[in-house]
Amino acid sequence: MIDILDSTLRDGAQAEGISFTIEDKLKIVSALDRLGAAYIEAGNPASNPKDLELFRRLREKSWERAKIAAFGATRRPGLPAGEDAQVAVLLSSGAPATVIFGKSWDFHVTEVIKTSLSENLAMIRETIDFLKERGREVIFDAEHFFDGYKANRDYALETLRAAAGASCVCLCDTNGGAFFDEIGEITRVVASRFPGMKIGAHCHNDGGMAVAGSVAAVFSGAEHVQGTLTGFGERCGNADLAAIIANLQLKRGYTCIPPENMELLTETARLIGEIAGGSLRGNAPYVGRSAFAHKAGMHIDGVKKASAAFEHVEPSSVGNERRFLISEVSGRGAVLPEIRKIAPEITKDSPETEAVLRELKRLENKGWQFEAAEGSVALIIRKLLGRYRQFFELVDYDVIVISGRCARAMIKIKVGESEKITAAEGDGPVDALNKALRKALSGFYPELKSVRLTDYKVRLLSVRAKFPTASVVRVLIESSDGNRSWSTVGVASDIIHASWAALTDSIEYKLNEG
Repeated sequence: MIDILDSTLRDGAQAEGISFTIEDKLKIVSALDRLGAAYIEAGNPASNPKDLELFRRLREKSWERAKIAAFGATRRPGLPAGEDAQVAVLLSSGAPATVIFGKSWDFHVTEVIKTSLSENLAMIRETIDFLKERGREVIFDAEHFFDGYKANRDYALETLRAAAGASCVCLCDTNGGAFFDEIGEITRVVASRFPGMKIGAHCHNDGGMAVAGSVAAVFSGAEHVQGTLTGFGERCGNADLAAIIANLQLKRGYTCIPPENMELLTETARLIGEIAGGSLRGNAPYVGRSAFAHKAGMHIDGVKKASAAFEHVEPSSVGNERRFLISEVSGRGAVLPEIRKIAPEITKDSPETEAVLRELKRLENKGWQFEAAEGSVALIIRKLLGRYRQFFELVDYDVIVISGRCARAMIKIKVGESEKITAAEGDGPVDALNKALRKALSGFYPELKSVRLTDYKVRLLSVRAKFPTASVVRVLIESSDGNRSWSTVGVASDIIHASWAALTDSIEYKLNEG
């Protein structure tokens, strides 16, 4: 059994561009608890009022599996643990577990916190004992352990001896510079020197080896792994727990989360990515949208005959799905699965299949790109098969940009025999159009209230002879209703028209698909 400690709310929140609200954090705790994380490091209650309030809110709930952990430092030099305000806040947080970090590299002891090597050992020992005596489980994070071990092996091991009272001693590659083989070998030495001690690994990804280092530590005796489910973290990020869990559990027989929860892995990672303000990167191992996406005709043919030909695990084992990307190099084998989602009776040799393929390639030739726009593909298929329903009709729209500060949009739509005129103000013309359209349609289609844009990308296409203008723009929009996500594309000679095409496709897709 490998204990998983997720640090999304502490280490992950230190990533550039990420700022969680308390409600965001509560949603993430609920999702991680449902997934089956053993520990959730909810933050440092002594560092800011938001984290302190979060711990108060967390005390009001019970959690199915996870222990909530508060993060903090050892007592300060020369100050008893009982008189250290930071240690007192850790106790008052009410968290049943505490993660205490302390120095294991002699360089940091003498040059950063400016104290003696013996005092540092006392700080570690006394802080752990103080918290344990008051009923807290303590996990010790040996900060910069691998650098410390390489610089002064005896002292680094002595810090672990001082932390022997902790339930787990976690070896940290704090600056992310250690090689995976070093992490494996040093962890093996620690495990042999301290039999019976639970050892953990905490790796950063500055060298691109955080997952490999964490796995190597487990192979060498570690029973506890720290990271963030999506790999978010300071600088280059933390160890990606989604990849670690899937690798260890699916391929090496370790248990990291309850086996029945493995299918929640993709859903949970994408939820956290969305809450963090941006989609999970598409090529994230196991859980990204591209993790099981196939574009080359040979690959698609191979996967359809035997999925193991180009897939190392079954996508459903982690809650993901296989995707065949539509592009100018696609054949009937790529488009047929998309057609059969709408019309199961269609075959590879049906004339409708050829008609869909021909239309997609015609549009690709004009600058459209469908490999990441499954929503637009579904609408094109519906239209060609006569299974498309037009839920609204645009009469006209107008957008005004006000001194570069904001934009106002006015639209007129028709739903059946009813006409509706609405206006809205947004941060830009696309935001204003989006708000005005939703405002106009919400009375007719309440289900649209749950839909929101999660990503927006613009690309200025290269000028080629086939384009009549010098600036053809492609806009890709990703939307979500909280349960699923879809993407749509628009191409036009200006950004407003391209955005409107992608935006209306997004709404039409939701209404047609239900």
